[in-house]
Amino acid sequence: MAAYTLTVRRRGATARERFASLPEALAALEARLDELTPGERRGRERALSREIAAVDQVALRGEVAGPGVRGGVDVRGEGSAEAFIGRWRRVLVEREAGETAYEALRRALGA
Repeated sequence: MAAYTLTVRRRGATARERFASLPEALAALEARLDELTPGERRGRERALSREIAAVDQVALRGEVAGPGVRGGVDVRGEGSAEAFIGRWRRVLVEREAGETAYEALRRALGA
């Protein structure tokens, strides 16, 4: 039975996959976002009367949810990534030296 759900959101599209274990779901999250990141770079955009820099835009969001687990990675418009935990109240996961956003997420989720 698939206990963990991977949801990837990008500009008007949502894709979901199910996995039996948390390590499988996190590996798929990293692979999917790495695959999509090069095509999702953004420049400055206008919203109403203000400009939004690429670093302030979330171009891709990958989330993993399962029993007692909720977290993911946001890929910004210029290509940087940051991990978060939580759903409604997202808390950024601080990276340690030399750690990627995916490794920080694994550490925070205990996987």
